[in-house]
Amino acid sequence: MANPKRKQSKRRSANRRAANAFKAPQFASDSSDGSLFRPHRVNPKSGIYRGRQVLNVET
Repeated sequence: MANPKRKQSKRRSANRRAANAFKAPQFASDSSDGSLFRPHRVNPKSGIYRGRQVLNVET
């Protein structure tokens, strides 16, 4: 089995682990009612996607 030739620095290990950190989700705001939703998805409050009504939402 292959072994590393040199010790890996703490900095390099920390940078590798930092790439796997969780990020806060991005949100888009609806222009009609201002509600927040995930981009490229149907707005769950209004049922509108890209300006078209795609879901029947009971209010």
